[in-house]
Amino acid sequence: MKKFFSEFKEFVMRGNVMDLAVGVIIGGAFSAIVTSLTDDIISPLLGLIGGMDFSDLVIQIGDVQVRYGAFITAIINFLIMALVIFLMVKAINKAMSIGKKKEEEAAPTTKKCPHCCEEVNINATKCPHCTGDIPAE
Repeated sequence: MKKFFSEFKEFVMRGNVMDLAVGVIIGGAFSAIVTSLTDDIISPLLGLIGGMDFSDLVIQIGDVQVRYGAFITAIINFLIMALVIFLMVKAINKAMSIGKKKEEEAAPTTKKCPHCCEEVNINATKCPHCTGDIPAE
């Protein structure tokens, strides 16, 4: 049982799990901000253009109300969140690439045999596959 808890502790304390936990918590808080942006700013502005608020869109089917306006708002929330996350990841990747030097392209170590088109060592004068002579470059 002690080994089980030791393995579990190692799993939980692994960096990826902790990063994921922090990401989920931040994502939940960020979701509230995006929901407020959509509900309090974007939907009313779109309502000015269209003359209505999305949250007011409801279809009555018998005794059931289908609130498709809330669904449209949820789609807008998702699109805004996806856009912001995309822009954040793009900015982070750009910032990460600024600090790194571009690796110089290494000189080729192989070439193709003109007879059989197999890869051979760059210094080879005979192909080990077809035994054809390889001209010097």
